[in-house]
Amino acid sequence: MRRHMTEKLIAPGAALMLLACALGGCGYSLEPLHPTDVKTVAVPMWQRGSEVYRREIEMRLTEALVKEIELATRYKVVSRAKAQTELTGSIDRIEQRVLTFDPDTGMPRELEMTVFVTFQWKDLRKGTVLVERSNFSTAGTYITGAPFNRDFFQGSEDVLNKLARRIVQQMETSW
Repeated sequence: MRRHMTEKLIAPGAALMLLACALGGCGYSLEPLHPTDVKTVAVPMWQRGSEVYRREIEMRLTEALVKEIELATRYKVVSRAKAQTELTGSIDRIEQRVLTFDPDTGMPRELEMTVFVTFQWKDLRKGTVLVERSNFSTAGTYITGAPFNRDFFQGSEDVLNKLARRIVQQMETSW
């Protein structure tokens, strides 16, 4: 009997709390994160700026973007001829700076890399720009010395994946 009475008291309280959150704007929404009228996106090969000398980095970022779009959104990546929208961009600059040195050798041990990009997400049906960013950057660190011994290629992989996640987040509906 006691359990039954408690359930009756909890149920109206939970309903009241849910109603208060829905009406009071507690930061949650049932709206989708991405525009519902978009189903497909083309992601052509991104460009490399004239000051970026790292080979194939634009291919690696494009690949990371395609994977992230298909993983984190409901969009399907298709060719431009079949796409409703298109995500284009360029890697404008890559900066590296030494954070720590190996005290034994004097060689860099930990590096910070920052990748700067410009991109545009355009609705091909209407010709309107949905999102446009310039000087958009993401940074990350990697360790070159033992025991990790990561080179630029390995160290940049984490930064490119992080950058792809941040770019795809920019494709979310603005609140």
